[in-house]
Amino acid sequence: MQRAFSVYDFVRELHLSDEQVRLGAGSSLDRVITGLSTLIEAGPGDLTYYSGEAHHRAFLASKAGAILVHQRLADSPPPPGAVLLIVEDADLAFSAILRKLAPPVPQPPIGCDELCRIHPSAKIGTNVAVGPFVVIGANCVIGDNCVLHPGVVVGDDVAMGEGCHLYPNVVLRERITLGDRVTIHAGSVVGSDGFGYHWNGSEHEKVPQIGTVVIEDDVEIGSCACIDRAKFSETRIGAGSKIDNLVQVAHNCRVGRHCILAGQSGLAGSAKLGNGVILGGQSAVRDNVSVGDGVMSAARSGIIENIPARQVVSGLPALPHRQSLREQAAMRRLPDLVVQMRKLTDEVEQLKKALAAAEK
Repeated sequence: MQRAFSVYDFVRELHLSDEQVRLGAGSSLDRVITGLSTLIEAGPGDLTYYSGEAHHRAFLASKAGAILVHQRLADSPPPPGAVLLIVEDADLAFSAILRKLAPPVPQPPIGCDELCRIHPSAKIGTNVAVGPFVVIGANCVIGDNCVLHPGVVVGDDVAMGEGCHLYPNVVLRERITLGDRVTIHAGSVVGSDGFGYHWNGSEHEKVPQIGTVVIEDDVEIGSCACIDRAKFSETRIGAGSKIDNLVQVAHNCRVGRHCILAGQSGLAGSAKLGNGVILGGQSAVRDNVSVGDGVMSAARSGIIENIPARQVVSGLPALPHRQSLREQAAMRRLPDLVVQMRKLTDEVEQLKKALAAAEK
């Protein structure tokens, strides 16, 4: 069902003063907003946002009913028919509006579906929703207000905090611990065996993986991500960290608080990320490497040695970003340098021949 709000509802939602609201010709705070769109595509029933001068032409031509505008752009006159809502951070304000306009996510009703299977020793909290074909193993503890969508499998001895949300076909292997408000999207697996093998002279012998995984509070894990259990001790994901789709976290890794791991990035065994680390897409961290607090790695970086705190790195191997850019620029010049070197070599040979002829 489409949700509708007046522009005035958003003014109250964002706690805006009269000075932060500007009416374009023919606009009104009573204008009904039913959707969100881009500056170019927005119509009279849409809200959009303007956060950079690069989009100034699109802003002037916009047909939107309301536009969130960053305060540094507050001098911009409103397009006809639009209400300008001036905010400190247009992106954050737009996120708040998204939450208000977003349709509710379908989820199983509170209670346990007749097609689920729950071991008699499991303890289920209050207001828990368990969908069809969910399996909950022995001695599990499921906290209050959790939601388990169809096909979720929870192994034996799993402890899950309050308000966790597991989407379809998530698998939690045995002896895993989840904190409060953990969200895991469809198809992800937590607690698979770490990738541990030892060559015994004739074959790769599997090393038992007897550790666990601890996911702290307010972590969100995307679809089809894999977080492996430790060989012993634990693999740990720090509170508030966000893990994108298709990310691999290997055995015994430690991810700090409020980290961001973008899609297809991967951590090898026993890698350690400090707090606030950001890994761009397809970044890789070698086994036993430590990455300091606040480090940012560009997409497709390969981190093969320890990185001090608050560095920006890029490239393979990952280097300080400025150095990496200089090396890339030098590499682009390499074909021209090869041609110049050949010319210089030919000139030197000709000089040698001339000198030899002169000496005769």
